[in-house]
Amino acid sequence: MDALKVGREYSFLSGASVAKQAGFERTKKSIVLMVLITVAMSTYIGRLAQLQLVEGSHYRERADDNRTRLVPIPSDRGAILDRKGKILAGSKLSRSVFLWPREQTPEGWQLMAHKLAPILKLTPEEILGKLEQSGYDSKMSVRIAQNINIEAFVRLSERASEFRGLEIRGESTRYYPQGNLGGHLLGYIGEASEAELKANPDYPMGIIVGKMGVEKMADRIINGKWGSRLVEVNSHGDEVRDLDKTDAKSGEDVLLTVDLDLQKTAEKALANRRGAVVVLDVKTGGVLAIASGPTFDPNLFTRKIKKSDWEQLQSPDNPLLNRALQGYPPGSTFKIITSAAAMGSGKYSPYSILGTSSSITVGGISFYEHSGGYGAIGFRDALAYSSNTFFYQVGLDIGPQEIAKWANKLGIGKTTDLDLLGLEGGTNGSVPTPEEKQQIYGEPWYVGDSVTTAIGQGLVLVTPLEMAVMTASIANGGYRVKPHLLASQTNTPATKPEPTGMAPETVATIKDGLVAVVQKGTARTLNDGSIPLVAGKTGTSEVFGQTSHSLFVSYGPANNPQIAIAAIVENGGYGSVSAAPIAHEIYKTYFGQQKTAKPKP
Repeated sequence: MDALKVGREYSFLSGASVAKQAGFERTKKSIVLMVLITVAMSTYIGRLAQLQLVEGSHYRERADDNRTRLVPIPSDRGAILDRKGKILAGSKLSRSVFLWPREQTPEGWQLMAHKLAPILKLTPEEILGKLEQSGYDSKMSVRIAQNINIEAFVRLSERASEFRGLEIRGESTRYYPQGNLGGHLLGYIGEASEAELKANPDYPMGIIVGKMGVEKMADRIINGKWGSRLVEVNSHGDEVRDLDKTDAKSGEDVLLTVDLDLQKTAEKALANRRGAVVVLDVKTGGVLAIASGPTFDPNLFTRKIKKSDWEQLQSPDNPLLNRALQGYPPGSTFKIITSAAAMGSGKYSPYSILGTSSSITVGGISFYEHSGGYGAIGFRDALAYSSNTFFYQVGLDIGPQEIAKWANKLGIGKTTDLDLLGLEGGTNGSVPTPEEKQQIYGEPWYVGDSVTTAIGQGLVLVTPLEMAVMTASIANGGYRVKPHLLASQTNTPATKPEPTGMAPETVATIKDGLVAVVQKGTARTLNDGSIPLVAGKTGTSEVFGQTSHSLFVSYGPANNPQIAIAAIVENGGYGSVSAAPIAHEIYKTYFGQQKTAKPKP
C-alpha cells in the first residue's frame, strides 16, 4: 500500500516535472519565435525607414525620372545675309534621331546599336560613343543622327517596337542655298566637341556650333539659346502631358558687308583654280567679296560626311585652306610700296627721273629688265611698263628698312588686323629687315636682297587681303582701311581708316602710274571700252621649278574710286593673262549694278 502510494507520488512528480519541462520548452520556443519576429519586424521597419526617410528623396527622384523627361528644344540659328539681305546661310526643317540613355541597360544599347548602325549609316561605335559621352544615367536625350533621309525615317518608323528609347524629332538644320559659294567665307557647322563643351559650360549636349568662317566668328550671335520641356510619360515612353516649358530663343540674323553678285562673279572668274580674290570698299574697308580656290560645299557638314568627300577635302590642293589669307611673293604689284617708300623717304620726288637698261650688275650678279630698257623715265612710266631696273636702283638707294616701314603703313603685316576680320587660319605678310632676316633665317642681309625686295620677290610675302588694303590706300587718297565682314562694324571707331602719312603728291603720282598701266601698259586689256577707266598693276612672281604666279591689283573707277580688287592665280603665268581678266569680270558686274541701281528719292 505504502509502495503503491510512493509509486503514485513518484509518477505524479515525474509527470509534473515532464509537464514543467514541456512548458519551459514551449516558452523558450515562443521567446525565440518572438525574438525572430521582432528582429524581422525591426529589419523591415528599419529598411522601410531607410527607404522612406533616408533614401526617400533618391527614390522619389528615380520614380519621377521614370515618369518624366527633360526634352531639349534647340534654338534656330540665325541667317547669314549679304549686304542687300540675300540669304547666304539659312535653316530648314529636318529629322534627327535621339536616344534616351536610361531606357535601356548598357548591354541593351550594345545590341540596339548594331541594329541601328546600318539604317543610319553609322558604326555601332559612333552610336555607343555618344551615349557614353552623355552617360547611361543621363536625363537628357542624345542626338545620334541629324538630317536623316526619308528611307531611314520609314525604316525606323516601321520597326519602332524594336527600338525602345529611340525618338525621331523634327528640328532645324543648316543649309547653304548658294552651294559651294563662299565656302571659306561662311565656313561650316558641327556638333560641339568635348573640348568645346568643357570650354563653354552653358553649352547643352548636342548643340550645333560654328567650326569655321562667319559661322564660327559670329556663333554667339547666330546660335541663340536652347530651351527645354519637362514632359510626363507613360510606361511605354509616350508623352502624356507637359509639366514645364522654357522656350528656345532663336539666334539673330547677321548682315555682312559682302555683295552676293560680286562674290559669285569672283568665284566664277577664279574657276576653282588655286588662288584667291578679294574686293574691298575703298572708303570703309568692308569686304565685298573674298574667294579662295579650290573651294568646298559647306552643305557637306550639315550631315554625316562621306569618306569620299572627306578624302577630297584632304587632297593636295587643300580646299579647306583660305588662300586669301596666305602669303605669296607679290611680284611687281609690290612696286606700289617701293614707290611710296621712295617718295616717303625724301630721297625722291614725284618728278624724279632714273635711267633704265637691260640689266644692272650688283655684287657680280646681273639682274635683268623685261626688255632692253625704257631709257630715262619717272615713276609714272616705271609703273606703267613695270620697269625692274628702275626699282632695283630705288631699292638699293633707300634700303630695306624704309621699304619695310612703308609696307607696314600701307597694310602689309600686322597693321592689317585679322582678329577684326574674324576669319581664322590666316597669316600676315612679311617684309623682313636685315635684323629680322638674321633672326628668322640665321643669315646676313646681302645687297641682292635689297634688289629683289624692291620688286616683291625674295623674302617678301603679302596676302591677297593685304594687297587689296594696299591698293585701297592709294585709291582713297592715303588711308589704310580695316577689312571687316560684319555690316554692324562699318563706320565705327574700330574700323575707321588710318592715315598712312603719304603726301598728296605721292598718292597722285602713284595713281597716275596705275592709270597708265591700264591705258598703255601691261593691263591694256581692261581698257577695251566695256567698263569705265580703272587703274591697276600686274604682277608675276617667280616660283622655283614651276610656272610663275599671276597677280593683279586694281581700283575703279579711276576718277572716283569705290572698290579695290586683288587677284592671284597660282602658277597662272603673267599677271595680264590670268589674274587681270578676273578683275575685268568683277568690274563688269560692279558697273552693271551701278547702271541698274534705282536713284535715291
